[in-house]
Amino acid sequence: MEKRELVILGAGPAGLTAALYARRAGLEALVVERGLPGGQIRITDEIENWPGLIHSSGLDLADSFRKHAEHFKAEFMSADIKELKVEGGRKIIVTSNGEVEALAVIIATGAAFKKLGCPGEQEFIGSGVSYCAVCDAAFFVDETVAVVGGGNTAVEEAMYLCRFAKKVYIIHRRDQFRADRLACERAARCEKLTPVWDSAVESIEGQGLVERVRLRNVKTNEVSSLDVAGVFVFVGVAPHVDYLKAGLLQQRPGGWIVAGGHLETSVPGIFAAGDVRDTPLRQVVTAAADGAVAAMSAYHYIESGGQSLELERK
Repeated sequence: MEKRELVILGAGPAGLTAALYARRAGLEALVVERGLPGGQIRITDEIENWPGLIHSSGLDLADSFRKHAEHFKAEFMSADIKELKVEGGRKIIVTSNGEVEALAVIIATGAAFKKLGCPGEQEFIGSGVSYCAVCDAAFFVDETVAVVGGGNTAVEEAMYLCRFAKKVYIIHRRDQFRADRLACERAARCEKLTPVWDSAVESIEGQGLVERVRLRNVKTNEVSSLDVAGVFVFVGVAPHVDYLKAGLLQQRPGGWIVAGGHLETSVPGIFAAGDVRDTPLRQVVTAAADGAVAAMSAYHYIESGGQSLELERK
């Protein structure tokens, strides 16, 4: 079995920043990633909120993260993560390439936006289909856009979009939002916002860029269309934690990993960083910050011989 001081699961902004900081601290750092490095930012066409960089494509930013980690001699393994287990205090990562034992582990496998699964959605990601209003709202100034969903995130993100777009439709399968009362009251007062009740998106259409959404009324089966320049999908987000057995770590409903101020989890020596953890904001900048903190926490854990603040269970 291979052994490393630190194994980092995931090569998104959190994982790659953790690798950079770990290597600068002198740790043997192995990054395990099943896909291309960069995570979700690889599917973002433009990024304007990375501090100090006015404009970048997600692909370019992702590649720069990888090159920076490589510069400090981080080691990479391309493999599927099958399981993370703890046996007698030993932390073992089971991958499609074999098993690796680590003194410390940083979980940075991120999260994925739940998809509608309709025709056109995948085709227009980055060309009008978005899963983040904070990231992309500024590209739709004075445009008409649609938000899909009816929970707190959908309503709140729709309100944020109203700062930029001239009109915002909220498409929801029910006849009322599932969001909190305060969010619903704010939405009702917004003149730019128009709910489209009892409707599901059948397809997203356009030539090169999004031009319209085709809808089906779930009660009458009537089909209609809306001319929009963008579609923001907020039907849920799920963390990539399928390799974690139930009960190994403290998790919130939905699978989000609970981590303390030093990003320690409920198991000493295992840390969580970025979108995979229970956090109020999921952005490139917060993921990168998490990666730095987690790496230094792992360093102190290893240097102290396994002494670490244990997360209080609540």
